[in-house]
Amino acid sequence: MPNLQREGIWNTIISYAGIAIGYVNTILLFPNYLAEEEVGLTRLLIQISVMFAQFSALGFVNMSVRYFPYFRDKGKEHHGFLFLLLAIPVLGFAAISGLYLLFKPVVIDYYIENSPLLLDYYYFVIPLAFFTLLFNLLTAYLRSLFKTIISSFAQDFLLRILTALLIGLYAFDWIGFREFVLLYIVINAIITLSLIVYALWLKQLFLRPSWAALRIVPLREMLYFGFFTFLGNISVTIITTVDQIMISSYSLGDNGIYTTAFFMTSAIMVPARSIFKIAFPQVAEYWKDQDMVGMEKLYKQITLINLIIGLLLFIGIWANIDNLFSFMPETYRAGKYVVLFLSMARIIDLATGINGIILATSEKYRWDLLFNMVLAGLTVWTNYVFIPLYGINGAALASMISYVAINLLRLFFVQWIYKMQPFAWTSVVVTVIAAAALGTSYLLPFLDNKYLDILARSLLISTVYMGLLLSLRVYPEMNQWLQNMMRKIV
Repeated sequence: MPNLQREGIWNTIISYAGIAIGYVNTILLFPNYLAEEEVGLTRLLIQISVMFAQFSALGFVNMSVRYFPYFRDKGKEHHGFLFLLLAIPVLGFAAISGLYLLFKPVVIDYYIENSPLLLDYYYFVIPLAFFTLLFNLLTAYLRSLFKTIISSFAQDFLLRILTALLIGLYAFDWIGFREFVLLYIVINAIITLSLIVYALWLKQLFLRPSWAALRIVPLREMLYFGFFTFLGNISVTIITTVDQIMISSYSLGDNGIYTTAFFMTSAIMVPARSIFKIAFPQVAEYWKDQDMVGMEKLYKQITLINLIIGLLLFIGIWANIDNLFSFMPETYRAGKYVVLFLSMARIIDLATGINGIILATSEKYRWDLLFNMVLAGLTVWTNYVFIPLYGINGAALASMISYVAINLLRLFFVQWIYKMQPFAWTSVVVTVIAAAALGTSYLLPFLDNKYLDILARSLLISTVYMGLLLSLRVYPEMNQWLQNMMRKIV
């Protein structure tokens, strides 16, 4: 648990620093220096590359977390585990690349009328997807070693700093848009290289194959697990990407607005993403040791921490939503209710804790696949229905329905099978406190200066929210931590 807390704290610090830079990029730089269509294209290329990498990985990212505890032995180079982890997904990448080239005529027919710009950058996806794949695999390997800080730094901080520099070059007309996209691919290569260098520094970059890997856990079993998680990843990828793919077929500019609003809600998930990186291998260890008591304690603790931080961020964003849109061209204000719907989806994701991780690392992982497949179908259907009716708001509504459904399904299943659920009365108390703090912010008149208004409104919300949390001792560990900090200061 101390390692979980230390890594979690550092991951959270890095992630929030990255979110701050990301907000500068997303709210100030991208909308004001790139055309809406260019913003939409860059986001779509990234999303397609993520989907490309997920298909190529063949489920081996999750396989690393599940099976690495059985291979762990630094003296024996982890029995060739890293070679196995990389080799099969690289073969998968070659196969998916062939399909991607084969189906180019289909893609052309889908986008040629409303979003022809994508076709000019069709081949750029392949190298971007390759570096995305390698980064994901190396991150999974380092996560299995309980080393997550550098990968968080590379993805959440370094990538965004370098992206800001690229936008600066483009803003001063030192590079064109095509060079901007090419250099973005180079940046992804750099952050992938940083993980390779870090693994070398740890003396854990063991690329030599070993037959022992096939004796520790049968390859058939790993491939079987990988196949099911691969199907699950396809479903998750559909859930998380179909909205952008379908919106872009109508307008790349609309996708630029939608993804900008989408990013504005991403801060809500920072605590979860930071903690989940450590929780995943920790849960795998609990399954190995059959420590259900420790797993349930972790389940409840992570849920409460995520709710406390996530709700504070949500009410802070929503109370300042008009101020945030005032930094962008007026057309971006169309994404206001996208922020609301997606924020609600993320809160539900936080509130259900680590049920997805528990299922994915258990012997019941096949059920998680079933849930994901059902939800993938629901996501496609809801986007197909709502996007033509309500545009980007319809896509956000469809995403909200999908996330709520998948998390409720997982929640009830984990409770039914393992008799664990993440909620306590403190979860209700935190929600009521968040509503009270948000309501208090509306009592403050809007100030003429938007910077002062953001500052005053945020301070008021934070004071009310944290004051009630501490006075009611909702999370006693937080009170104890603050007391210890005060003793050190005094």
